[in-house]
Amino acid sequence: MLLAFDTATPAVTVALHDGERVVASHLAVDARRQGELLAPAITAVLDEAWVPRQDVTAIAVGVGPGPFTGLRVGLVTARTLGLALDIPVYGVCTLDVIAARAVDAGTVQGPFRVATDARRKEVYWASYDERGRRLAGPHVDRPADVATDGPVVGAGALLYPEAFPGALGPEHPDAGVLAQLVTEERVELLDPEPLYLRRPDVAEPTPRKPVS
Repeated sequence: MLLAFDTATPAVTVALHDGERVVASHLAVDARRQGELLAPAITAVLDEAWVPRQDVTAIAVGVGPGPFTGLRVGLVTARTLGLALDIPVYGVCTLDVIAARAVDAGTVQGPFRVATDARRKEVYWASYDERGRRLAGPHVDRPADVATDGPVVGAGALLYPEAFPGALGPEHPDAGVLAQLVTEERVELLDPEPLYLRRPDVAEPTPRKPVS
């Protein structure tokens, strides 16, 4: 049983794959509550499939790029479960999952890009061929600097229609697609480490200046 989940975007998506198909899935979209939503979602998926946690044999997790806080929730959970159950943890670029979802759904027919919201009026993006194979990226840039009239899928494209007039769905990754990609070996597997692409928003406090 492969347990897959991603919290690199506002979507908290979880799925369970039995080696042949997705047997249970859950999706909630809330950019501020990934930490609250992920654990109950995992429990709900396991309960729906009548699978005890001990029967999970591997974990797949989206490694971003994504904002620091949400991305950390998924990766810490994946590594903790992997250690507790003594099972492998596979990382996958979140943009690759969105790309595969678009290709599998027939949303795109030729080369395209994926763009997600990076906040700070920027997007995370990568370019893909017609089969969903990544050609460049991921990068983080201002929408105006990577504007294109071509097809772009993902929530980042929908946020900036002036830069991406060819914006399309899907907006977010799907853990069911993530699980299928790993099971079918259709994607590059990464270490479960975060793809931040820039420094986290939260910084360590600097030493106080001495009072003169």
